Amino acid sequence: MDIAKLLNYSSVGYKASESPDGYVYKTFLKVRDYEVDAEGIVNNANYLHYLEHTRHEFCNWAGLSFKEMHLSGLDPVLRKVTITYLHPLTLGQWMESRVRIARRGPVFVFLQDIFTLEGEAVVKAEVEVVCLKNGVLSRGHELVDAFKDYFYEQGS
Repeated sequence: MDIAKLLNYSSVGYKASESPDGYVYKTFLKVRDYEVDAEGIVNNANYLHYLEHTRHEFCNWAGLSFKEMHLSGLDPVLRKVTITYLHPLTLGQWMESRVRIARRGPVFVFLQDIFTLEGEAVVKAEVEVVCLKNGVLSRGHELVDAFKDYFYEQGS
């Protein structure tokens, strides 16, 4: 992908029913110098930052500000992250970070993948999020309403 086009297409979102590939949100990120280790590849912990950034941007795009959620007493928190590293990224390399979202009871499941611009899979992750309402575990009904158009259905 041409970098000039990339900068004009920094992120895009879809309703689940309109997504061409099941992903409801995609954004592009570039590897920065402080994210690589002595081997010249992205340190594994930085992929967690990329995934978090993408989830937060998706929430903002879907109309959910973390600040506003917190001020209303709603706090989404990580329950579990499972990540599979498939291919390293290097300094200055661009990536496309993608999100699908599903639900298992009170748990919101973010199915996240990172690809090189050439389409090679870099990371596959499953991120489980639960909601606290005024400090107490909740079923996250507020998020269900906000995400209703974005839930991924297995097999679709």
